[in-house]
Amino acid sequence: MQIVDLFFRMASRLVAPTGADARLPIIFYHRVLDRRDPLRPDTPDVRLFDIHMSTLARLFTVVSLDQGLQALRAGTLAPRAVCVTFDDGYRDNIEAALPILRKHRLVATFFVASGFLGGGRMFVDTVIESVRRVPAGPLDLRWFGLGICRVDDAASRLAVIARLVADIKYRNLASREEACERVAALAGDPLPDDLMMTPEQVAALGRTGMSIGGHTAHHPILGCLGPREAKQEIEQDRDRLAAIVGSPPRFFAYPNGRYGRDFDHSHVAMVREAGFDGAVTTDVGCAASHSDPFLLPRQSPWQQSSLRLAAGITRSTRVKGDGRQAGALAAARP
Repeated sequence: MQIVDLFFRMASRLVAPTGADARLPIIFYHRVLDRRDPLRPDTPDVRLFDIHMSTLARLFTVVSLDQGLQALRAGTLAPRAVCVTFDDGYRDNIEAALPILRKHRLVATFFVASGFLGGGRMFVDTVIESVRRVPAGPLDLRWFGLGICRVDDAASRLAVIARLVADIKYRNLASREEACERVAALAGDPLPDDLMMTPEQVAALGRTGMSIGGHTAHHPILGCLGPREAKQEIEQDRDRLAAIVGSPPRFFAYPNGRYGRDFDHSHVAMVREAGFDGAVTTDVGCAASHSDPFLLPRQSPWQQSSLRLAAGITRSTRVKGDGRQAGALAAARP
């Protein structure tokens, strides 16, 4: 392993751009599970997350979002620098991810939707946990415009989950809540209410040296809200997190995060006016010295092996562009 690591570091030094041309990969997660979940196939468990963090600790220089962006602008970014971020504020972030981060002496930024803290539940979890509990067989979703679906195995349940989530996420908050109540009624059994952190856990996470960022209060798609409601979601979350952590969050993550489809220039202005120093998207790419600090691209690491992860991150720094092109393409898709 040491020989392979040495070879990788030498090779990446030759191919990764540096100085004014340097690129900063920002990777993001949502959850880290105790064990693999067939209804959350893209979510790492602790074993895979530990592989990812071990790889970053050995082969890269993990920096905070603030340190990385400052060095990027100054042209002094460390070789193979990378940032780690989490979205939403799940309890397993502190219970499962934090011990692994501390084991490898790494830092991360956690973007928290404060309206769900202490017993709340993200709408996507309402859908997943409801469909998980539905008995096998036909499922009548005609009231949702989806007809009668079958849920016979994990694959069919995943298909139903995908269709429900795709519709519900683009509703306004009131309509989304109503739809979630109807979906939850399908389960029959109570759904888990301990998936998100408590305010005390967010404060404890901040005290470990991790950064806490804003993510709106209730994770709406900002483009689905009126200007006043969107502004309120951003500022309410900022104020709640400031009260919890003791200082205002410096960075923000746009819910769902695709520029042109999920948010636009007006929401960028709201985030800037709310006092944030920058914001991240889910448009794929690496941050560059010329990147708009309020439109920073990120990438989600899906690789199952150490070398594939390392190669994927390094390869991404060779791609020209800083995420804005990807955002424009996403906005143009039907």
